[in-house]
Amino acid sequence: MHRRARASSRDCWCSSPESRKLLRVPQSTSQPGDTALVITAAFREGLWRLADPKISITSAASMAIGAAWAASDGYFSWFWVLLLGVAMFCMEVAKNAWGDVIDYDSGTDLAVAPEDRTPFSGGKRVMVDQLLSRGQTWAIAFAFGGAGLALGAVIVFWREPAVFWPGVIALVLGWSYHGPPLKLAYRGLGELDVVLIYGPGIALCTFLMLAGSVDTGVIRAALPLGLAIAAFLWVNEFPDYLADRGADKRNLVARLGRVRASRVLPLIYLAAFATLAAQLGNGLLPTASALGFIAALPAAGACFWCWREPESFHRQRPVQPLALLTFVLLSAGTTAGILLGRGA
Repeated sequence: MHRRARASSRDCWCSSPESRKLLRVPQSTSQPGDTALVITAAFREGLWRLADPKISITSAASMAIGAAWAASDGYFSWFWVLLLGVAMFCMEVAKNAWGDVIDYDSGTDLAVAPEDRTPFSGGKRVMVDQLLSRGQTWAIAFAFGGAGLALGAVIVFWREPAVFWPGVIALVLGWSYHGPPLKLAYRGLGELDVVLIYGPGIALCTFLMLAGSVDTGVIRAALPLGLAIAAFLWVNEFPDYLADRGADKRNLVARLGRVRASRVLPLIYLAAFATLAAQLGNGLLPTASALGFIAALPAAGACFWCWREPESFHRQRPVQPLALLTFVLLSAGTTAGILLGRGA
C-alpha cells in the first residue's frame, strides 16, 4: 500500500504541465502505448542513458584479457576485436533497455528514494523519469539487440563458427539476469551470473574468436576479474536495498541486509586477489601479471567505507567509483602482465 501511494504521488507530480516542462518530456512521448521513436530532447537523453559508452567498460575489461591471451599466442586482429567490441556495446544497450522495463514493472526502480539515487545504481530510469515510453524502450532493446546479433553472425560465419555456442550461452545468461523465466537478479543468482559472463565468458569468446581454439588458461586468468566486477555490482545493490526488498527483488544484498553484506564485500575481493596470487604462485600466469595487485588499493578503500557506513556510504563516499576503478586496474594489470610475460 505504501509503495502504491508513493508511485501515485510521483505520477501525479510528473503529470503536471510544470513538471513536464522541467523534465522536457512532451506528452506525446510519455504515453505507455506509444511505440514511435520520435526524436525529441527527451528521447535523445533517454537513448544516451541507455547507450552511454561507459556501459561497455565491464565487457571491454574482460575482452582485454581474452585478446591479450590470444595475442601472446600469436593470434590477433584489430578488425575482429573492434567488431566484437561494437557487438558487445549493442548488447549492453539492449540489456540496459530491457532491464529498465522489467525493473520498472516490478516496482523497484519506482521505489528508489531520491536520496538513494546514484549514477551507478537504480537502473537508467528512462521510464521513471518519463524520457522514453515502454514501447520506445522495447524498440531500442530490439534494435540494438538485433544489431548485436547480426554482428555476432558475421563473426560466426566469417571468422570462427565455434563462437556460436558460447555466444548463445552468454546471450541466455545476459537475458536471464533480468528476464523471465529465470530472472536471476530476483532470485539471488545475479551476482554469480555476472561472475560467469564478465569473467571467463567474454574473455573466452574473445580468445576463441581470435585463436579458433579453447584454452583453459584464459578462463582462469579472467576469473579474478569476474569476481571484482561482481564486487562492483555488490556495492551498487546497497543504494537500492529498500526498493529491492519492497519489490521482492531478492539479490544477495537484499537477502543479507546492508550490514552483513558489507562484511561480505572484503571476502569477494579476497577471493579475487587470492585467485590471482594462486595462479602467479603456480606459474599459470606470468609474474608480470602481479601488476593486477595495484587494484587492491581502491578495493581497500571501497571495503573501508562500505564496512563503516553500510547504510549510507552511497550518499557521501566514493565506494562505487572505487569499485569500478578496482576492476579496471585489475584488468589492465593482468592484461599488461600477459602481454609482457607470455608474449615475451
